[in-house]
Amino acid sequence: MSSCDQPGLMSVEQALERLLAAAQPTTEVETVPLMTALGRVLAEDQQSTVDVPPADNSAMDGFALRFADCHSGAETTLPIGQRIPAGAVPEPLQAGSAARIFTGAEVPPGADTVVMQEQCRWDDAQVTLAADIKSGANIRPRGQDIERGAQVLTRGRRLTPQDLGLLASVGIAEVPVYRRLVVALLCTGDELVEPGQPLPPGHIYNSNRYTLAGQLQALGFECIDLGMVADTPEATSEALQRAAAEADCILSSGGVSVGEEDHIKACVEKLGSLDLWRMAIKPGKPLAFGHVQGTPFVGLPGNPVSVFVTFAIAARPYLLKTQGAADYLPLGVPVVAGFSRPQSAKRQEYLRARLVEDDNGRVRAELAGSQSSGVLSSVCRGNGLVVHRLGETIEEGDRVPFLAFSDLLF
Repeated sequence: MSSCDQPGLMSVEQALERLLAAAQPTTEVETVPLMTALGRVLAEDQQSTVDVPPADNSAMDGFALRFADCHSGAETTLPIGQRIPAGAVPEPLQAGSAARIFTGAEVPPGADTVVMQEQCRWDDAQVTLAADIKSGANIRPRGQDIERGAQVLTRGRRLTPQDLGLLASVGIAEVPVYRRLVVALLCTGDELVEPGQPLPPGHIYNSNRYTLAGQLQALGFECIDLGMVADTPEATSEALQRAAAEADCILSSGGVSVGEEDHIKACVEKLGSLDLWRMAIKPGKPLAFGHVQGTPFVGLPGNPVSVFVTFAIAARPYLLKTQGAADYLPLGVPVVAGFSRPQSAKRQEYLRARLVEDDNGRVRAELAGSQSSGVLSSVCRGNGLVVHRLGETIEEGDRVPFLAFSDLLF
């Protein structure tokens, strides 16, 4: 089933395929310090120029020695020849002696075993070792984690905190990344009022502007905020032309439906082309994609939850691929449904849900309140989206796909 029983609606899968096929990844590269590279997309593979660790080192506080100097089945007492803290360069180990060593310190030449201090009795001059010593114990060999010349990260990776640590561990101080994508954001709707202003009758506060700006910033894009656009063809056309001139992509909310005051769709068609309109998704449906004077345009619906969901499901992967990211589709994790949806989904539905743990330690997905497209508070109560697939029902206990907000907002 591609578009349920509503002619003209494109399935989510078909729409994504069209969007991603149209994405043209950026090729502009800049080099940035590692400290400012969080969330940026690598433009080149990264290789290590060192072994990690760079030498055999101790995994424990204890004593380094030659296993051949230990007595079989009996305690062994050895003189302590040196003390090796982390960062010190050790002397070669004298046969028949031990070295006091600490975690991370380089193992002295000649030693092949480290005995943890819990298995020892010692004073300043000598150490007595337990009888059950194991050869080669507690030594992390050179290159155990990473060998010199090994590829550590690949082009297209969006850098995480642990990636920065990994790059630092092999001595990389700066990295080539793709230039940040510039996205122009505009909102339509004469009924909208900015927070902090008096709210006249018949008006609502503008939440979409802040939701979308937050989503763009969370993904690391540069946002040009064009603010509110009056519901007139002239104002809409002017805003779209400015956005096309200043940004790599245009993102709008509202104005893409079929109402008399919805001018976005007509203006996009006049200034360029509309290549996709209306998707079999709930919440949402009037999602648009096209070009304005050669600049890609993504138009989202106007309802607050529809904005959040359609951005996460459709706009996010398109923008990430355009940014040069290799991984741009969220990974759905199967979870157990703690609710039922006996009606077959006529559009693929994304349900605001929350993972909860019951008294037996089992994790289930519970609905996070009302699923109306205007109830933004349910997004805040949830921690992800359950996918109610097109044409299917959900019974309590079924395994259903779950998209965590922690993945959708990175």
